[in-house]
Amino acid sequence: MQALWMLLGAAFFATMGVCVKFGSEHFNSAELVFYRGVVGIVFLAVIAKQKKVSLRTDYPGAHLWRSTIGVLSLSAWFYAIAHLPLATAMTLNYMSGVWVAAFLVGGSLINWNGQDNRSAWSQGPLALSVLAGFAGVVMMLRPTLEQNQIFAGLIGLMSGFAAAFAYMQVMALGRLGEPETRTVFYFAIGTLIAGAIGMGFAGVSAWNWAHAIWLLPVGVFASLGQLCMTRAYSKGATLVVANLQYSGIVFAALYSLLLFGDDIPLIGWMGMALIVASGMTATLLRARAAPNAPAEEH
Repeated sequence: MQALWMLLGAAFFATMGVCVKFGSEHFNSAELVFYRGVVGIVFLAVIAKQKKVSLRTDYPGAHLWRSTIGVLSLSAWFYAIAHLPLATAMTLNYMSGVWVAAFLVGGSLINWNGQDNRSAWSQGPLALSVLAGFAGVVMMLRPTLEQNQIFAGLIGLMSGFAAAFAYMQVMALGRLGEPETRTVFYFAIGTLIAGAIGMGFAGVSAWNWAHAIWLLPVGVFASLGQLCMTRAYSKGATLVVANLQYSGIVFAALYSLLLFGDDIPLIGWMGMALIVASGMTATLLRARAAPNAPAEEH
C-alpha cells in the first residue's frame, strides 16, 4: 500500500503540473502561487482538525525559513512549467534529490580529516551519481530548449536547487518534533503571502470563470499529492517508496506527449532517464546518512 500511495502522490503532482500549464496561459506565476496557497490553507486546516493536530508552533523562525526557500522553489517551478515542456520542467525540479546528495558529498569532504577511519573516497559512489545527474541535465537541456527558453531552463534548475534546501529544512523540523501537517500548513501560508506580494509587482489578470477553473485543482492536487506522500512514508521511508517518487517524471512525460504534443528528441529522453537513474541511486546511497527521511515535496 505504501508503494501505491507514492504512485498516486506522484500522479497528483504531475496532474498539478498540467493544471499549472493550462492556467499559466491566463494567469501569471505569482497568481498561481497565491491561489495554491489559498486552497492549501483551507485543505490543510481541515486535515489538521480531523487529525486533531495543533497548528500552534514553538519554532516560527524555522517555519519562516522553510517557507521562504519553499516558495522560491515553487515560484521558479511554476515559471518553468509555463515556459518549458512539462516533462522538462518536472525533471528539473526532481533534481532536488541529486542536489541533496551533492550537499552530503560536499559536507563529507569538508569535515573529512586523515585521522578518521573513513577513506576520502568513501563518498565516491554518491559523487558519481551526482555527476551523472548533471550530465543528464546537459543532455536534456541542450537539444530540447530553444534559445528563448534557456532562461526558463536555468530557472527550472534553480527550482530543484531551492527544493533541496527546503527538503533539508523539513528534515530539521521533523527532528524538532513538528508534524508534517503543521509544516505544510505554514508553507501554504507562505505561498499565499509571497503570491500576494508577487501580484503587487506582476499585476492581476482579468478574471474569467472559464479560465479560473484551473486555479482550484492546482491547490487541490498539490495538497492531495503531499497527503499521499505523507501516507506513503507513514510507516518508515523504505527505499522502494522513496524511489517511486520519480514516477512523477513518467506521468509528466505522458502528459507532455498526449496533451501538449511536446517534441523532445531521443537524447532529451535519455537525459531524463539518466537523471531518474542518478536520483534513485543517490536516494539509495544517502539513505545511510539520512534514514527515515521525510518525503521530498514537489
